[in-house]
Amino acid sequence: MVRTNNIFTKNNRMSAHRRLLRKTPVAVSLLLALSPFSAFADNYFNPAFLTGLNGASTDGVADLSRFEKNQQAPGNYRVDVYLNNNYITRRNVTFNAATTKSSGTEVHNADADNAAAAGQPVSDTSNNAEEQTTTSDGTGIVACITVKNLEVMGVAIKAFPELAKLAPDDCVDLPSAIKDASTSLDFEHLRLDISIPQAALSNSARGYIPPSQWDQGIPAFLLNYNFNGSHNEGDSTTNNYFLSLNGGLNFGAWRLRDTSNWNYSTGKHGENATHDWQHVSTYIERTIIALKGELVAGDSNTSSDVFDSLGFRGVQLASDDNMLPDSMKGFAPTIRGIAKSNAQVTIKQNGYKIYQTSVPPGAFVIDDLYPTSSSGDLTVSVEEADGSINTFTVPYSTVPILQREGRVKYALTAGKFRSGSSDEDDPSFVQATAIWGVSKGFTLYGGAQYSENYNAWALGVGKNLGEWGGLSVDVTQANSVLADDSEHHGSSVRFLYAKSLNSWGTDFQLLGYRYSTKGYYTLEDTTLKMMEGYNDPNDENKAGYVPTYSDYYNLYYTKRGQIQLNLSQSIGEEGSIYITASNQSYWHTDETTSLLQVGYSGVWKDINYGLNYSYNKATEQEHADRVFSFNVSLPISKWLMPGGDEGSSHNATYATYSGNVDAEGKMTQQAGISGTLLRDNNLSYSVQQGYSNHDGEGYNGMASMNYQGAYGNSNVSYSYSKGYRQLNYGLSGGVVVHQHGVTLSQPLGETNILVAAPGAKGIDVENQTGVKTDWRGYAVLPYGNDYRLNRIALDTTTLNDHTDIDEAVTTVVPTKGALVQASFKARVGVRAMLIMTHNGKPLPFGTTVSTGENNNAGIVGDDGQVYLSGLQLNGKLTAQWGDSADKQCKANYQLPKDSLTQSIVRATIACN
Repeated sequence: MVRTNNIFTKNNRMSAHRRLLRKTPVAVSLLLALSPFSAFADNYFNPAFLTGLNGASTDGVADLSRFEKNQQAPGNYRVDVYLNNNYITRRNVTFNAATTKSSGTEVHNADADNAAAAGQPVSDTSNNAEEQTTTSDGTGIVACITVKNLEVMGVAIKAFPELAKLAPDDCVDLPSAIKDASTSLDFEHLRLDISIPQAALSNSARGYIPPSQWDQGIPAFLLNYNFNGSHNEGDSTTNNYFLSLNGGLNFGAWRLRDTSNWNYSTGKHGENATHDWQHVSTYIERTIIALKGELVAGDSNTSSDVFDSLGFRGVQLASDDNMLPDSMKGFAPTIRGIAKSNAQVTIKQNGYKIYQTSVPPGAFVIDDLYPTSSSGDLTVSVEEADGSINTFTVPYSTVPILQREGRVKYALTAGKFRSGSSDEDDPSFVQATAIWGVSKGFTLYGGAQYSENYNAWALGVGKNLGEWGGLSVDVTQANSVLADDSEHHGSSVRFLYAKSLNSWGTDFQLLGYRYSTKGYYTLEDTTLKMMEGYNDPNDENKAGYVPTYSDYYNLYYTKRGQIQLNLSQSIGEEGSIYITASNQSYWHTDETTSLLQVGYSGVWKDINYGLNYSYNKATEQEHADRVFSFNVSLPISKWLMPGGDEGSSHNATYATYSGNVDAEGKMTQQAGISGTLLRDNNLSYSVQQGYSNHDGEGYNGMASMNYQGAYGNSNVSYSYSKGYRQLNYGLSGGVVVHQHGVTLSQPLGETNILVAAPGAKGIDVENQTGVKTDWRGYAVLPYGNDYRLNRIALDTTTLNDHTDIDEAVTTVVPTKGALVQASFKARVGVRAMLIMTHNGKPLPFGTTVSTGENNNAGIVGDDGQVYLSGLQLNGKLTAQWGDSADKQCKANYQLPKDSLTQSIVRATIACN
């Protein structure tokens, strides 16, 4: 089907267009006859057939010569772009009229040319381009391929003088600029094939996007908030509140960020109130594209590639692997544990509270953690309903240090040590590290640290063992002066191994061992003001504070050996098993810190179940925590409505059971119903009833709801047990102030995308639960992918009867921390089926009618009918059915005032 100026744009909302096609079957027959089958010059369709046979007059037909011999109309077409038969992207491409045979784009029919299906380059097997792209008067169409487009495809622009002297947005005469290059358009399938010799392409990695395409974003103020509170009734009544604020400014390539937390607790009538405002960090950063790195000034953290991660206040210049194609992104570990009751989970890193949430009884998983640094051990505290606290540490280290050949990863840091603990000093220090990928799969790395009471150096080597995985070994030598002015000298050896056995379904995410001599200390050890004590930032000043074993440190008991393991294994298609373990031993004591977590999850006939076991014990802890749990989930909605959950709008419902028992025989059981509601499944709920046999606790229960909305997220839950009641609630979201106004959103990520479709309110964003445009047509997509192609699509099935989107899909490539704008053009107004007349007769078939706006035009069908959208109540239309002045007319129209209340308006308009 011929599409002129995008009126027949191929998208998901075709209902109005289908009404047009039902009214104009002759138009469809004509356009299909003229386009695909006229690839052969002899297959000519006589326009006289539209009005009668035997040479009848064609006065009622517009000039359709452009469709003869498969000549498509110039304009914008949304096509799939292929480079050398490899899919690149789907986007709008402008096709201009070609005035020379050499510059035309080959337009052909898939039935006449099956080269693409055979896996061969289309341009090598299709008919001669000169025969296919020009008409008798020498006009055809040619794809506008710009210099910028070629650069994205990896063409070595500087190697071709004709390309180097053009502006980035200039259209290129491809065959003239690059020998043997060509384009070919399969109009029937809207596929544009671009053929470029391999010699003309630069040797770029797959997925490479040139820095010229990176978007630094728009100026904006961003604020992320996360608030949760609780009201507890039992032996005493308390209220607790926690608020985390992460705000910032974006200006050009610069990003300013600030993070602070607020805690407040009070008794029933406000007695014993305590509050604490903790400033976590403030920093400014920007990309340094030439160095493939990030410059940070302020509060941040060093990486743990070579040395342990340190918090600092100063300046750091470090490479960013995300700027490289196909590189691994930074990660945060998955936190697993088992709660014995309705519990509050708090996670700290480097002395700062970075995460807090409420969990029901049973095994829990936290996989959306966003730590304040790229590494550093995590302290997880699980506070049960009865006030007891179970604390364990999750080691957080990187996989073996390997780099591709020729790649150098670097980091330079200068500043003051920074911690959330009042028991630590803030000495100045400098640190430098480098990792260099050399030949034959080897990687060399090392670094140095220096401060007033500490200096250390490290050297290491990594090796890619091919099928046997990756291995790295390093040694660190350190000289330290501790709080008692004693001098120490020691070394530490670290071994890391990782392996994925895909054929077995096994993944060694990390296997590591570290051995340290008696005199080895880290830089952070030398910052402690005392040789031993309890350390929990700011808590020691609170009324009623009681230190726990997790707060204790003793520099006399230095670390000796540490081993850690993270293993997952798939077992057929039915399930998988995981093992997480770590053990830290110390000099001068037999006590160790140990953690072991083992679990199995499986599926049997749509039934999901899991078995989990957790063991952890720290030094100074009298008894180890041992907990075993079992859970099962039954998809009752799927059983009641077979096949129903294949649709995205289906609301799932599950019957659940969980039970856990600890080493003391305390057993807790929970059974209930959970699921989702609303069209987008953005409201989740859970109702649980349980029983505990410990100390006569008896029955307990919980009900909760979580909502993901366009303007933020909210949650509320209520739980009870014997002598205990708790109400939890929370709000989280983002506020973005930009040049177009203020937009509320779900919680923001580090990199975000602003959807700008002015006037198009209430449109869902595809694959984003609960995200839709606000009343002005704006929305924010959190968690954009840095330096990667991000596809943003609007769900046009959610358009109202008075809004149309010209193109519902676009792409952006944001830099780290940017707020990039994804723009969409919305036409808001009346949808109308018009009958247009000229001199008392319907306009000729095939006439183009436009409003004067770009991409808002229609083609007249039989009886002068034309469909237009986005019309105002009054305006002017222009019609053209030929090149001469007597084959054009203009019309002033006035639609009824109630048109905006109708899904489609019908009217007759005279064109003069």
